[in-house]
Amino acid sequence: MARKYSKKASAKVGRAMKKRKAGTLRSGRSGRKVKSRKQAIAIGLSEARREGKKVPPKKSSSRSSSKRSSKRSSESSSGRKRSKERSARKSKR
Repeated sequence: MARKYSKKASAKVGRAMKKRKAGTLRSGRSGRKVKSRKQAIAIGLSEARREGKKVPPKKSSSRSSSKRSSKRSSESSSGRKRSKERSARKSKR
């Protein structure tokens, strides 16, 4: 059976785990300290992906993301309606 990840990719993940353990691994724009083991693994794999190592692509959650977007659109439309009603009431006063 073929390897899922290259040796270099697993080394990247190992480095990310060591950094997390030392408390120096940070994520994103905010630069918050990574506490989760899963997040450290994800950071290591994404770094390996950026460097072009053999790592399978991210799992696409197209179904769940489409559900979220449709839910957001329905919420946002109802929110707009309420805000319009409020502004109409305020202008009548």
